[in-house]
Amino acid sequence: MKQVWVAVGVIYDPLLGYFICRRATHQHQGGKWEFPGGKVEAGETVQQALKRELQEEIGIDVSAAEPLLVIEHTYSDKAVKLDVWLVTAFNGTAQSLEGLENRWVQLTELDQLDFPEANLPIIEALKTRAGN
Repeated sequence: MKQVWVAVGVIYDPLLGYFICRRATHQHQGGKWEFPGGKVEAGETVQQALKRELQEEIGIDVSAAEPLLVIEHTYSDKAVKLDVWLVTAFNGTAQSLEGLENRWVQLTELDQLDFPEANLPIIEALKTRAGN
């Protein structure tokens, strides 16, 4: 099974919390919430992919991001490598440019939402980082 390499941006604003989007129903894991991002294309670094994907998907220009964790997860039909970055500074207003439901949530709300299984370590890493 071929692994899909994905750059994931955990967009954080100290006042608003974390920005999440709901996956389109026709997508793998459709209807579930996720942190925005997308595939790393051939010839791209993960940082380049992160900036490109977040510009294309949610209309922000990343100005500061740090690596959070890397997750390798195999579903029954797909293997993913999530290269997760915490985005702490950006220009623009985060919004779904693809018409997907999106919102800002607090750390304590993340556990109550339906995320793909591969995303659960991201939430745990955020809680650990916050001392929860």
